[in-house]
Amino acid sequence: MERGIHSGYNDLMQVEMSVKTAQKMVGSATMSLDKDMLNGAKQAVADAHARLREARQQATGVDEEFLHRCEQELQQAEHQLNEALK
Repeated sequence: MERGIHSGYNDLMQVEMSVKTAQKMVGSATMSLDKDMLNGAKQAVADAHARLREARQQATGVDEEFLHRCEQELQQAEHQLNEALK
Protein backbone atom coordinates (compact mmCIF):
# COMPACT_ATOMS: atom_id res chain seq x y z
CA MET A 1 0.00 0.00 0.00
CA GLU A 2 1.40 3.38 -1.02
CA ARG A 3 1.32 6.24 1.39
CA GLY A 4 1.82 9.85 0.42
CA ILE A 5 4.83 11.40 2.02
CA HIS A 6 4.07 14.87 3.31
CA SER A 7 7.05 17.08 3.81
CA GLY A 8 7.04 20.77 4.55
CA TYR A 9 10.32 21.04 2.66
CA ASN A 10 8.78 19.50 -0.47
CA ASP A 11 5.78 21.83 -0.19
CA LEU A 12 8.09 24.84 -0.02
CA MET A 13 10.12 23.64 -2.99
CA GLN A 14 6.91 23.22 -4.98
CA VAL A 15 5.92 26.78 -4.11
CA GLU A 16 9.32 28.08 -5.15
CA MET A 17 9.27 26.13 -8.42
CA SER A 18 5.76 27.30 -9.29
CA VAL A 19 6.71 30.94 -8.60
CA LYS A 20 9.86 30.63 -10.72
CA THR A 21 7.88 28.98 -13.52
CA ALA A 22 5.32 31.78 -13.40
CA GLN A 23 8.10 34.39 -13.50
CA LYS A 24 9.70 32.79 -16.55
CA MET A 25 6.40 32.39 -18.37
CA VAL A 26 5.42 35.99 -17.61
CA GLY A 27 8.80 37.21 -18.85
CA SER A 28 8.53 35.31 -22.12
CA ALA A 29 4.89 36.22 -22.64
CA THR A 30 5.39 39.92 -21.99
CA MET A 31 8.31 40.04 -24.40
CA SER A 32 6.40 38.33 -27.21
CA LEU A 33 2.90 39.64 -26.36
CA ASP A 34 1.58 36.39 -27.85
CA LYS A 35 -2.02 35.86 -26.75
CA ASP A 36 -1.60 32.15 -26.01
CA MET A 37 1.61 32.76 -24.07
CA LEU A 38 -0.08 35.53 -22.07
CA ASN A 39 -2.95 33.18 -21.22
CA GLY A 40 -0.48 30.48 -20.19
CA ALA A 41 1.37 32.96 -18.00
CA LYS A 42 -1.89 34.04 -16.43
CA GLN A 43 -2.66 30.40 -15.59
CA ALA A 44 0.86 29.87 -14.21
CA VAL A 45 0.41 32.87 -11.90
CA ALA A 46 -2.96 31.52 -10.73
CA ASP A 47 -1.41 28.08 -10.09
CA ALA A 48 1.45 29.65 -8.13
CA HIS A 49 -1.05 31.62 -6.02
CA ALA A 50 -2.90 28.37 -5.26
CA ARG A 51 0.32 26.60 -4.20
CA LEU A 52 1.25 29.58 -2.05
CA ARG A 53 -2.16 29.53 -0.33
CA GLU A 54 -1.82 25.80 0.33
CA ALA A 55 1.66 26.27 1.79
CA ARG A 56 0.45 29.10 4.03
CA GLN A 57 -2.26 26.82 5.41
CA GLN A 58 0.39 24.19 6.23
CA ALA A 59 2.96 26.70 7.47
CA THR A 60 4.53 26.32 10.87
CA GLY A 61 5.53 29.97 11.17
CA VAL A 62 9.18 29.12 10.64
CA ASP A 63 8.77 29.47 6.89
CA GLU A 64 7.06 32.87 6.95
CA GLU A 65 10.02 34.81 5.56
CA PHE A 66 10.41 32.36 2.68
CA LEU A 67 6.68 32.46 1.87
CA HIS A 68 6.67 36.24 2.07
CA ARG A 69 9.55 36.44 -0.44
CA CYS A 70 7.76 34.06 -2.79
CA GLU A 71 4.60 36.11 -2.49
CA GLN A 72 6.48 39.32 -3.35
CA GLU A 73 8.14 37.73 -6.38
CA LEU A 74 4.78 36.43 -7.57
CA GLN A 75 3.15 39.85 -7.10
CA GLN A 76 5.90 41.45 -9.19
CA ALA A 77 5.36 38.92 -11.98
CA GLU A 78 1.61 39.43 -11.80
CA HIS A 79 2.05 43.20 -12.00
CA GLN A 80 4.28 42.81 -15.06
CA LEU A 81 1.68 40.56 -16.67
CA ASN A 82 -1.17 42.96 -15.90
CA GLU A 83 0.78 45.84 -17.46
CA ALA A 84 1.29 43.81 -20.63
CA LEU A 85 -2.41 42.96 -20.76
CA LYS A 86 -3.48 46.62 -20.71
